[in-house]
Amino acid sequence: MQIWVDADACPGVIKEILYRVAERLQLQVTLVANQGLRVPPSRFVRTVQVPSGPDVADQEIVRLLQPGDLVITGDIPLASDVLKKGGYALNPRGEFYTVDNIAQQLTIRAFMEELRSGGVDTGGPPAFSQGDRQSFANSLDRHLQKYRSRHSGRSD
Repeated sequence: MQIWVDADACPGVIKEILYRVAERLQLQVTLVANQGLRVPPSRFVRTVQVPSGPDVADQEIVRLLQPGDLVITGDIPLASDVLKKGGYALNPRGEFYTVDNIAQQLTIRAFMEELRSGGVDTGGPPAFSQGDRQSFANSLDRHLQKYRSRHSGRSD
């Protein structure tokens, strides 16, 4: 398993958690972005820079993703593609996208886009909080524990 990060919009505190996880568990974490990123020196953390453009980083993540990989993203269409390819998708606030909730998430997203295109100010998401950070860390930890217990004794 590998962790992919939709890094352009990922909060720095989430990236820091992922860097520590990469070292502690010796797990590959790859940040994909359309700009250069500074990451700590590590054989487990790497970056992939893609050209600028709509959804270029998303498309690269989906192209490289293997079933069972984990993607960190707040992008609902990307999460949907990840699920279709057999991966897991976790947003920076600690909520997993699932086959049970992704259709509703996509519908809400489309509705909000329609409102915004009609001139309605829908506001933005609430500010990222310490509680969000903790929720992410807890969800990530539970996911990785499940993965490790399912794959103990095997090398992937």
